[in-house]
Order: sequence, then structure tokens, then C-alpha cells
Amino acid sequence: MKLLTLAAACAALVTLSAAPAAFAGESVVAKLAQPVTQATKVIAGEAVFNCEGDACVANAPTSQTFSSSTCKVIAAKFGPVTAYTGSKPMDDTRLAACNSVAVARAGGGVQTAKQ
Repeated sequence: MKLLTLAAACAALVTLSAAPAAFAGESVVAKLAQPVTQATKVIAGEAVFNCEGDACVANAPTSQTFSSSTCKVIAAKFGPVTAYTGSKPMDDTRLAACNSVAVARAGGGVQTAKQ
């Protein structure tokens, strides 16, 4: 019985350890409506985005990196996001919610986004 419990614990540990690796091979890309003027790095969704030209790319994303709140951080910093892709593209509804932060910022209102 102890051996069975030990085997189950080891299996759970291996599964949990492998979970972050599932995201490691896939970049998250935020395409920007306006290119950045100079290469910039920003931390959002527990990942480092390298922003250059009209794209911000996170090469080592986590499960948080795929969230709408992470997209909002990018939009608040750089303006509207035209596409947000990772394991699949963000749908139009979520992209509009992401860009609501950029619209509020352009209108002069103070807006914050959670990381």
C-alpha cells in the first residue's frame, strides 16, 4: 500500500512539473496597431514580452500569458492590439475587451490594468 501511495505521489509530481513546459514551446504574440518607436521589454502575465516594430513577443509564456488581463497590460502600454495569438488567436470579443483599455487611455482617462 505504501508503494502504491509513493508511486501516485511521484506521478503527480511529474505531471505538475511538466505543466509549465507545455507552454514553453509556444510564443504569445501581440500585434500592435502602431509600431513601437524603440525596442522595449515589458513584463505581463508572468512573462517577458520583447516589443519591437508592430509586435510584442513572449517566448517563454505561462498559463497567465494567454489571459485577457495580460493583453490589457500590453494595450495600456502600447495602444490597440490588432491580434493576440498563442495556442489559438484571441476572439473578437476578448480582443475588444483588451482594447477597451487603450481606448480609455486615448480618451484621457486614467486606466490601470491588472497583471
